[in-house]
Amino acid sequence: MQQDALKVEGISCGYGRAMILNSLSLEIKQSQCVAMLGKNGMGKSTLLKALCGFLPKKQGEVYIEGKRVTHYKPHRIARLNLAYAAQEQAIFTELTVKENLSLALAHPDTFDQVFIPVGHLFPVFKERLSQKAGTLSGGEQKMLLVARCLIQRPDIIFLDEITEGLQPSVIDRIAEALDWERRSHGTAMFIIEQNIGFALRVSDRYLILKQGRIVDSGDSKAEGAAKKVYGYLTV
Repeated sequence: MQQDALKVEGISCGYGRAMILNSLSLEIKQSQCVAMLGKNGMGKSTLLKALCGFLPKKQGEVYIEGKRVTHYKPHRIARLNLAYAAQEQAIFTELTVKENLSLALAHPDTFDQVFIPVGHLFPVFKERLSQKAGTLSGGEQKMLLVARCLIQRPDIIFLDEITEGLQPSVIDRIAEALDWERRSHGTAMFIIEQNIGFALRVSDRYLILKQGRIVDSGDSKAEGAAKKVYGYLTV
């Protein structure tokens, strides 16, 4: 039986007395991509922060690769070879592109070798490794976040609203990179999105989050999936 890359059992959490997530459960198999969609304020980013240890859980359990990590701090979660691109642009603007990418490596001296496939996926960085990341365009900075996830060779990737504000050509480049990563390494992915087309394109399954609860789920490639999801996000 295929092991879960991520399993969440009935977690509830929030800020102070305000509960944002209510008894939420989900699972992602190894090499599977699951997209969670929902309007703003429904708890999508809160969920990722809870899974990464930045927000304590009031109840429930979280397992990554079969390991119970419910009360792990963020640094212990990171050691499980999980890559996370937060909605807030988490690049270091005063560092170069290469230095930003190297932060994801346990052994920075391997950079030249592990950068080869990433350079093919994002050729814009091949000649710009010494450029300060803060001088990149908004789309290039988003691609840098994804590239930093991929160069880590993670077992699971969390992406939070990675396509927000991006032009179609950059979205296509990111989608192609994620498809390549899954085909090549079987990496599991959990994607938080509002871009329906992108989310259904890269994922196997979708989940709809509404007021802290998953209210629907389905096959991303099923006929009528886009129309069904669109209905939830526009009502």
